[in-house]
Amino acid sequence: MRALLRAFGIHVSAQVREFRMSLASSSFSHLKLDRMSRSFGNFNALNGIDLTIEKGEFIALLGPSGCGKSTALNCIAGLLGTTGGGIWIDDRRIDQLKPEDRGFGMVFQNYALFPHMTVLDNVGFGLKMRGVARDEIRRRSEAALALVRLQGQGDKLPGQLSGGQQQRVAIARAIVIEPPLVLMDEPLSNLDAKLRLEMRAEIRRIHNQLGATTIYVTHDQDEALSLADRIVVMREGTVRQVGAPHELYESPAYLDVAEFMGFRNRLTGRVVATEGGMVTVEAAGARLTGRAMGALAIGDTATLAARGDDVTESEGTGNAVGAVAETIEYRGREFVGAARAQDGTELIFHATRPVQPGARITLGVDADRALVYGAGRG
Repeated sequence: MRALLRAFGIHVSAQVREFRMSLASSSFSHLKLDRMSRSFGNFNALNGIDLTIEKGEFIALLGPSGCGKSTALNCIAGLLGTTGGGIWIDDRRIDQLKPEDRGFGMVFQNYALFPHMTVLDNVGFGLKMRGVARDEIRRRSEAALALVRLQGQGDKLPGQLSGGQQQRVAIARAIVIEPPLVLMDEPLSNLDAKLRLEMRAEIRRIHNQLGATTIYVTHDQDEALSLADRIVVMREGTVRQVGAPHELYESPAYLDVAEFMGFRNRLTGRVVATEGGMVTVEAAGARLTGRAMGALAIGDTATLAARGDDVTESEGTGNAVGAVAETIEYRGREFVGAARAQDGTELIFHATRPVQPGARITLGVDADRALVYGAGRG
């Protein structure tokens, strides 16, 4: 709670208030992370992060648990100190400033609303701590609630609202201070699937309407793909790849990034042919072709990766591998199953009919969508 109070600016000096106002009203053009690092004893949670974020961008920090994405966000917010490198807003270094001196808006995973305060008072809390006049607080708080489509809910307590509504209040509270940067730490993880879809659209709408800069932490690739202008994939405290959603979805540069972007099928073997950017790998008793991701030569060890929906039950012609079905699930318009290849590799596949467990099947692989990685891109 102490960190939360600091983040909303309690005991703000006149100099700090002036600095915040200058940040909000200045020609803020970019945020730069310059070799940003954070260690906990002998453990390096962040290892020299370099990243430049332009004004107005929606950036998603994506990666599995423990990759450092929330640590990075908390360092930017000032809730964690850095142990190396710097954080810059244009030509101003800010990593030595306290959270309240940075003037950023923060949306927490667990909402972090004050249960004894009304919705309107929760939204206006940061403004109150900044010494804004009461009438102005009410005007701006009501405008923020209108922006998140919670008109008429201001007199309720947070406990009287649904989870999705509480998250909207948390977003209103973050944006009412008109911050130069909005930070969101997995804000949808506590919501059910339907609410997550609805809130995704709301978050992007609010971002577009405000023209703010947003950094959004998530482990959900669908959230990142649907929300972000650019996705930053992290692994073990480092930035693994940065790119537009379609770039990371279609052409992840590394095998681990591909796996996180949905390429769950991986067959490792040796390259037996190369032609025009396509590579054929002999693996699991089959010859499979895909797009080369980097330089590969005949004889190299390589891994072919493919998404489940690009591996389908086939008649055995073309780019195909034999397998034994293990499980099958009905998903409405299609079936999704798991099978075991000759070398024991598990394969996820899609089918138009139910397949009996234990049945021998042939799985076709879309060569244009399959990707082949050499040992150096594992």
